[in-house]
Amino acid sequence: MIKTEKVVMNLYEIKTLNKIAQIGVNMLGDHLSINDQCENPDGVLVRSADMHATELSANLKAIARAGAGVNNIPVERCSEKGIVVFNTPGANANAVKELTIAGLLLSARKIADGIIWAKTLNGTSTDVAKDVEKGKASFVGPELLGKTLGVIGLGAIGVMVANAVEALGMDVIGFDPYISVDAAWGLSRTVKKAMGINEILSKADYITLHVPLNKDTKGMINKESFGLMKQGVRIVNFSRGELVNDVDMRTALANGLVATYVTDFPNEEILQCENVVAIPHLGASTPESEDNCAIMAARELREYLENGNIVNSVNFPTCDLPRSSETRICIAHQNIPNMLSQISTAVAKHEINIQNMLNKSKGNMAYTILDIDGSCSDVMTNEFSSIAGVLKVRVLS
Repeated sequence: MIKTEKVVMNLYEIKTLNKIAQIGVNMLGDHLSINDQCENPDGVLVRSADMHATELSANLKAIARAGAGVNNIPVERCSEKGIVVFNTPGANANAVKELTIAGLLLSARKIADGIIWAKTLNGTSTDVAKDVEKGKASFVGPELLGKTLGVIGLGAIGVMVANAVEALGMDVIGFDPYISVDAAWGLSRTVKKAMGINEILSKADYITLHVPLNKDTKGMINKESFGLMKQGVRIVNFSRGELVNDVDMRTALANGLVATYVTDFPNEEILQCENVVAIPHLGASTPESEDNCAIMAARELREYLENGNIVNSVNFPTCDLPRSSETRICIAHQNIPNMLSQISTAVAKHEINIQNMLNKSKGNMAYTILDIDGSCSDVMTNEFSSIAGVLKVRVLS
């Protein structure tokens, strides 16, 4: 059943599934209230909680993820119900960039192993300083200066990493077939563009991954890609664990092809391997990052609920239209032919003028905003809802 809603600036209830930074909660404003026990929320704010088993009520309009990845959200089911899913790209970029740089250093210098060994000297050594000098040779590692770093994925984080490591004296090559205009503008001119991922795999001394996880990227670092890499390559993964085939990585570590693997996503398979630096998913674990993500998620949710505008959605197109009338109609629908003509015909039947209109699509999904003169009757909203392919209708007054 299609959900049709008429709203006159009443109170929206927002449910949080994780602790959201208070600075973000404060951004919700007077018309949005947090109710953690709400059974039928208008919106959801979430960080890492798994929503795949969550029932999506007809009243739910939007889910905002305080983070970039949305693997914990049933995006396809949300799309089928006209529920807009937001994320916060770039909000945690600096935090991940800084930890990636730390990861590069950890991959080279055996710092983590050295720290663990040094701790064992406590209470077991009669002369710690002497034993340190004798044992330090076991933890020798190369410098980053003059080495080649391959950056796979040049989004917000990849660009920041590429620019930052140049200051460390590394040669940087990057690849991203989907690089945005904004990212391209922000990328240093000295970062070399690879013609394809294979060029990075074959040339890089260090490889860092900054791509989303999807059907095309899952297991992208595997036996075949290892076959193209330099002996002794070091790989850093602060993106998603599933980008790497763990069985193939284990083999590459065992035969020395991969000198070190730094991952923010340890699991049973990887923890058994030597020369792995396993970090407990700390990429975005900074107070600044949590604040930034919470603020962005809250703003996206508030703007959508109050004005129907969409920014940073993973399943619906960006649609940002300033209000030009008291009545706004927002229609989430499938991207199919004749949809706009049917919507405009439904308005014209009631002799109502459309002041402003915006329609955009993203894959199979589309979204239409109408600012109209006068009011929108129940009859007209029901006509919108009866159009084949319409998923959700909202009337904001």
